[in-house]
Amino acid sequence: MSDPIRILIVDDHAVVRKGLVMVLRQEPDFEVVGEAENGRKGLEAARSLNPDIVLVDLVMPEMDGQEMALALRKSNPSIKVMMLTGTEVDDRVYDLVAAGIEGYVLKNIEPGELIRAIRAVVSGEAYLHPAVMKKVLNRMGQQAQPVSFSLTPRELEVLEWMATPNTYRQIANQLGVSEETVRSHAKSILEKMKQPNRAQAVLAAVRLKLITVKD
Repeated sequence: MSDPIRILIVDDHAVVRKGLVMVLRQEPDFEVVGEAENGRKGLEAARSLNPDIVLVDLVMPEMDGQEMALALRKSNPSIKVMMLTGTEVDDRVYDLVAAGIEGYVLKNIEPGELIRAIRAVVSGEAYLHPAVMKKVLNRMGQQAQPVSFSLTPRELEVLEWMATPNTYRQIANQLGVSEETVRSHAKSILEKMKQPNRAQAVLAAVRLKLITVKD
């Protein structure tokens, strides 16, 4: 039996924290190792508890989610970060994605989708809500740039699916191939594009006009 996914929850609203704990503890492979009510305490807890993933509210007192996430990215890069926000997506998301933050979800996400998102991020994927992706693309602009690499037709198809919230397993089901095949294509795409993760590869692909993000 594999080790459980260790989760830290950082949110200034106690009712949100307790609600997340109730949802996440229903999963046998999840372990909520701690809670914190602001970014400063969250950063301290993350460094001492060393969770696999931290769910971080974007808007908090003392130290907001952006500052905490960026600080944690520098000090403990192995810890995955998923941003939570109940507000309209703002410009801070661009800096978070550019810094390599793996996940960004809205608080109105369905529990089942949040669980899938957590598993995806911990396994090395990325999960960006479609509204977040569009916000980042608008900030980046869409001016075409020279392409110095080539992707196969299948890799382009996989890359288009990578621009959706689907996990690699879901992409595999859509394409009628194995999950390992999709992961192999994704690895090749990242290597060719010289991008560190799925989210940044998708952003670069749109900027290069290799793909478009659908509504």
